[in-house]
Amino acid sequence: MYRVLIADDEMIERTVLFRTLDKNLKGQCEIFQAENGREALEIYEREQIQILILDIEMPGINGIEAAEQIRKKDKECSIIFLTAFDEFSYAKKAITVRALDYLLKPYDEQELMLVMEEAMRQADACDGEGLEERLKAQVSGADARTVREAGQDVADLGHEADQGHKASDARGKGVENGRICADLGRQSQEEGEESGNVRMDKVTQLIFCYIQENYMYDISMQDLARAMNYSEAYFCKLFKQCFSKNFTSYLTEYRVKEAKRMLKQPTVNVKDVGRAVGYMDSNYFARVFKRITGQTPTEYRMCIFQRE
Repeated sequence: MYRVLIADDEMIERTVLFRTLDKNLKGQCEIFQAENGREALEIYEREQIQILILDIEMPGINGIEAAEQIRKKDKECSIIFLTAFDEFSYAKKAITVRALDYLLKPYDEQELMLVMEEAMRQADACDGEGLEERLKAQVSGADARTVREAGQDVADLGHEADQGHKASDARGKGVENGRICADLGRQSQEEGEESGNVRMDKVTQLIFCYIQENYMYDISMQDLARAMNYSEAYFCKLFKQCFSKNFTSYLTEYRVKEAKRMLKQPTVNVKDVGRAVGYMDSNYFARVFKRITGQTPTEYRMCIFQRE
């Protein structure tokens, strides 16, 4: 059972969040509550919390300060921040905390649950369950490319080195994209609002291209923020402005969309589809797929074949 802590000084918001998690994750999580950062630190120490959802703005020790203290002791726990747009200048202090994601108030329930699914996956990996699969995801393999190209007469099962080279190239493009974004930022300051709109369009396109080229790998918000030369907090705000949802939710939905396309190929194994879109753990893939579509991958495939 996962040990989750909610820290928010607003009792109503804290209660609503507790009930949302309890409804969606009943039996999977033991959920604790704190009304400020100091209490959050005490509960974290006492209960060995694995996943923290911290409101940034709390009296006394705020969410960022609490997270900084926790991160000094624990490099593996998942930290999720609750915040609002006007708090992002404050949130810049969280760069070294390595937050899993930032949920902007008012948060969407599905976005929250997709972030929680990722946090639970990371908790499993830290406990040693699926750690080998996670390392494999970082390396990537030919299976992913093979499945993505199913139905297109391209079925080469080798060339891991070539695939790794492609991944390196894609990440290299991300770094180059970061330089372009920096230039676009200076340009927008010089040329005013119209240029700013052009810059946003360019940034949106660059982010989309990065995800399109790297979604099959074990990428994180930090990876993309670093590639774009932005702080995590600012990048989270920028991403929300570009795509109207947070990074984890968008990446997950993109992967599921690709998985749905691959599942139409009757000769491709469901587990291979999961690996091809970045999920080495087939159970996790099925859980996330069902949270978005309401069906497991196998059920989804059966429905497609029955209609044909």
